[in-house]
Amino acid sequence: MLSYAEKLTLTPWEMVEPDVIALRNVGFSDAAILDINQVTGYYAFVNRLADGLGVELEAYRLESEK
Repeated sequence: MLSYAEKLTLTPWEMVEPDVIALRNVGFSDAAILDINQVTGYYAFVNRLADGLGVELEAYRLESEK
């Protein structure tokens, strides 16, 4: 699942049917695959909006990254 999400995030143009089939083969239902796809896409969307608007992390998040 994480490899699928990583590929969808970094190289979405390379997604092919075998990527979905691989998830099915390890037990994910079509509904679960849709959920994985939607959550991954949503986070990419929100991050791009925030980056595009110059939104900065809250101070407490910056401190936890040190």
